[in-house]
Amino acid sequence: MADSNKNFDPGKDYIISEALRIALEGAVALRQPLLLTGEPGTGKTTLAQWAVGYLNGKYNNSFYPQPLRFNTKTTSAARDLFYTYDALSHFQSANLKGDARKTGDFIELQALGKAIAMSNPKPEYTGRFRIDLPPKPQSTVVLIDEVDKAPRDFTNDILDEIENYRFQIREQDNFPVERGPDAQIVVIMTSNSEKNLPDPFLRRCAFFHIEFPKGQLLRDIVEKHLGQITPETEKAYAELFAFFDQVRNHAVRKKPATAELIGWLKLLGLNGYFNNPNSEAQKKMLEYNLSFLVKTQEDLEAVRKLLNP
Repeated sequence: MADSNKNFDPGKDYIISEALRIALEGAVALRQPLLLTGEPGTGKTTLAQWAVGYLNGKYNNSFYPQPLRFNTKTTSAARDLFYTYDALSHFQSANLKGDARKTGDFIELQALGKAIAMSNPKPEYTGRFRIDLPPKPQSTVVLIDEVDKAPRDFTNDILDEIENYRFQIREQDNFPVERGPDAQIVVIMTSNSEKNLPDPFLRRCAFFHIEFPKGQLLRDIVEKHLGQITPETEKAYAELFAFFDQVRNHAVRKKPATAELIGWLKLLGLNGYFNNPNSEAQKKMLEYNLSFLVKTQEDLEAVRKLLNP
C-alpha cells in the first residue's frame, strides 16, 4: 500500500516535463513572464515553488527561498500588483490620533513591487514604503495566480511595468522603483482560461499549456505524493487508475484533475480500501467517496452509472 502519510515537498517532489522546464528556462533567458494554462489541479501554481529550488541550484542560491505570490481577484487593479496604500488608516492616524507618521508608513509593497525593490535595494527607498530590504540585490520568483480573474483593464494597465519591471508610487509624487541590473525577477502567471487575455499582454509573455498527465507520468505524480505503489497494491491501483480514466471521460461539467485524484486515493487508503479483499466492500467504498472525486451533482449522477450500470 502506498504511504498515505508521505509529506509532499513542492520544491523537490514536483514532477516537471522536459518541455515545461525548457519553457521556464526560455522565459528566464528572455526576461519574459511565463504564462501557464491548463486544467485546475494540474500543478500550475506548484511550479513556482519548484522553480525557486531549481533556479537556486542553477544560480548559486541567489533566489529568495519562497515565491512572492499575488492572488488575483475579480476586483484587482494594476496598482495592487505593486503596492497598496492604506489611505483610511493614514487619515485616521493624522486627523483623529494626532499621529505624525509619514505616507510611507501606510504603503506596503506587494508581490511584484517587492521583487523589483529587492532587486535594487537603494538607500533612498528607506521611508518610502514598508519593507525590509536585503543588504544586496536579491533575485526572486513571483507567482501571479489566476491572472484571468482580473478585469480586462488589469492586464492592459501593466504592459510597461511587466515588460520593464518598474513602477511609480503615486502617493509619493510618482516616486520610481526600478529593477536592478544584478538580480533576476522570474514571473510565473497562471490562467484557468476563464476568459481571453488581450493580445498586447500575450505578446509580452512566454506561454506553456500543461496537458493533463497520463500513463506513467500520472503514476509517478501519485507516488511522489502518496509513496511507492507496492506489489500487493499494484492490481488495486491499476483498477483505480482505469476507473479514474472512465470518470474523466464521463464527467459532464468538470473533469477531476490530479489534485482530486490524489485526495481521493489518499482517502481510500485511510479507509482501508487496499487492505480489503472484498470486491463488494470496495465497490461501496468507491461509491461513498465519489463526492471527493467529482464536484457537481450532474457529474456525480453520471459517474454513479459506471458503478451501477
